[in-house]
Amino acid sequence: MTTFVIRRLMQAVMVLFATSLIVFVAVYAIGDPLEILLPSDASEAERAQVARSLGLDLPLPVQYGRFLWAALHGDFGNSFVYNRPAMEVIFERLPATLELTITALLMSLLIGLPMGLWAGNRPGTMVDESVMTGSILGFSLPHFWQGMMLIMIFAVWLGWLPSTGRGEPGTIFGITTSFASWDGIRHLILPAINLSLGNMAVIIRLTRTGVQETLPLDFVKFARARGLSERRILLVHVMKIILIPIVTVIGIEFGTLVAFAVVTETIFAWPGVGKLIIDSINALDRPVVVAYILVMVTLFIAINLAVDVAYSLLDPRIRSRAA
Repeated sequence: MTTFVIRRLMQAVMVLFATSLIVFVAVYAIGDPLEILLPSDASEAERAQVARSLGLDLPLPVQYGRFLWAALHGDFGNSFVYNRPAMEVIFERLPATLELTITALLMSLLIGLPMGLWAGNRPGTMVDESVMTGSILGFSLPHFWQGMMLIMIFAVWLGWLPSTGRGEPGTIFGITTSFASWDGIRHLILPAINLSLGNMAVIIRLTRTGVQETLPLDFVKFARARGLSERRILLVHVMKIILIPIVTVIGIEFGTLVAFAVVTETIFAWPGVGKLIIDSINALDRPVVVAYILVMVTLFIAINLAVDVAYSLLDPRIRSRAA
């Protein structure tokens, strides 16, 4: 197991290096931030002074070398727009995105797993058909349309929930979070539902398929012959088998939710990193864009490593192969 983890960490370092090179060249070769940061009537002397202060007057390889050396020390440079360290700007917005994505993932699991188990245990019935139809809708409907419908129904027509913003967060153990206040929770519900629907559909279909493939197996027949209840067979024995693919999907989907919450955050004006990256791209704020992408890549790598470790805990055969 230790050898396996070390090998994966070495691969992660190589992926991060390659990503930093590709992203840096792609981002720094597009556009001129001076056109946005300076007024149109700025003199050449002013442009040269700003370019020198931002390091934009150096050759691209030199800029990358300086960027890579600073990144190894956790420094991605100052944001052109906020004039603060890029990582500070990202980490300031990251808690809001993590709140949203964690809530969306929990919603997906708490609703998707029971619905998938229910449908899988009753194949061909009206329950199965209804659940599968709902999951197809979850796959098919665009996030931006879902978000607008949620706002129209629950915020405009019914007036039950707020439509935009993060609300007034509270504090738990010195940590500021929306979970600590009712106003924060109310603002969190609609964007979390919108973000969770597609992932919920994936979990429903995956769970249903796993249940239908597992129930005819011999060990289930033996469990029934021993007199075990259907609930115990389903929730203990069958669930242990189908958890392996579900863990993989949960890990991948969590990273996807964090990285691609842009649409939901934009629709609901949620102050997370998704909205930040859109604003930074529009402003050609290169340090923030590069730092954001590398943070997302690191997050994906960490999640994949955690999924691999969870795999080995769920399936001893994987542990023996890794050794």
